[in-house]
Amino acid sequence: MSNKSKLIPDGMRADKWLWCARFYKTRSLANSAIRTGKIKLAGLSIKSGKEIKIGDEIEISQNGFKYQIEVTALAKYRGSAASASLLYEETAESLEQRRLLAEQRKIAQLAITSDGRRPNKQQRRKIIQFTRKSGD
Repeated sequence: MSNKSKLIPDGMRADKWLWCARFYKTRSLANSAIRTGKIKLAGLSIKSGKEIKIGDEIEISQNGFKYQIEVTALAKYRGSAASASLLYEETAESLEQRRLLAEQRKIAQLAITSDGRRPNKQQRRKIIQFTRKSGD
């Protein structure tokens, strides 16, 4: 089967495209991301049924990272990760921002000091007391 038979000529639903492009594991996860406003098309919030077309610019907020991508192709169904990467192209500034954010997170993680020991009984009680207060 050729690669051209997998492509759709017109548009497709936003939730289905996000699933096919492997930004989300399921369509329902993509749908809930759209409903919560984490997906924007040309800077505006969209609905799941919104048609995505080639050339559209999409902003995806996921796990603290923001992806700014341009749709380059549409697919009939979800394929491999290699074929999914052909469906979009990420902007250079988006790549740079994500790289900087990942670097900052790595540095922040290294800054957390830990002696590698488990908390003692008194420390555990304080942790439990603190988490019960913040959970209410």
